Amino acid sequence: MSYETILYSEDGPVGTLTLNRPQDGNMFNATMCREVRDCIEQVRNETRTRVLVLTGAGDKFFCTGGRKDGLEKTQLYAGVLPTLEMYDAIERLQKPVLASINGFAVGGGNVLQMTCDLAIAKESAIFRQVGPMVGSFDAGYGTWFLEDLVGKRRAKEIWYLNEKLTAQQALSYGLINKVVPDDKLAEATREMALHLADRGAFALASLKTAFSARHSGVGGLARMAHDLLLRGYLDTEESHELAASFAERRKPDTSKFGK
Repeated sequence: MSYETILYSEDGPVGTLTLNRPQDGNMFNATMCREVRDCIEQVRNETRTRVLVLTGAGDKFFCTGGRKDGLEKTQLYAGVLPTLEMYDAIERLQKPVLASINGFAVGGGNVLQMTCDLAIAKESAIFRQVGPMVGSFDAGYGTWFLEDLVGKRRAKEIWYLNEKLTAQQALSYGLINKVVPDDKLAEATREMALHLADRGAFALASLKTAFSARHSGVGGLARMAHDLLLRGYLDTEESHELAASFAERRKPDTSKFGK
């Protein structure tokens, strides 16, 4: 897969998606949002990759938010930076996504790491929400997920006061899972990813979908019932008998039900 604003590579069961605009703080623009979405959709539709790592190019920035350059001047979707394309794609992916935070995670970049399943950061990483001080806000994933991670009062503090958080503060708040020395980030990320890859793929998919269903309403429940349960049902005697009896215009043999 070839992209303009991201890099993607695979090493065994681990795929790595790298935000590749280091000259601009790895900020996402409309192109990057859609390329991240498209890359994750490719990963979603194959079974080689068991874990997806999301990180930033260079050693200073994970992601420092988004730029709205080039969008149409309209209040409709064409004028909105399509960040939800990335967040939704991460939520839909049945595989764990591990954020490897290699520097500043600011604004939408911090929200991006929050939408990942797990997060590991280097010691010098910085976390911050800046919306109200720069004329922006994230009233969706950025508030709900942050409240889930750190609690309502702490989430409001982070959003209202816009203070910088060190990696150790982020860890103590519950915003991330682990902090490692700067020079150990790649090694520790790989180790955690391989641990995840050893877990049951279907079990992890079921757990992730259960967590997602809480916020995703009928869409989340449908991903559980349709994406995870329907395929297994189609292999049962009950399903086979019902399909056959319908095609053969006869009553089904109910002794095959519930097997």
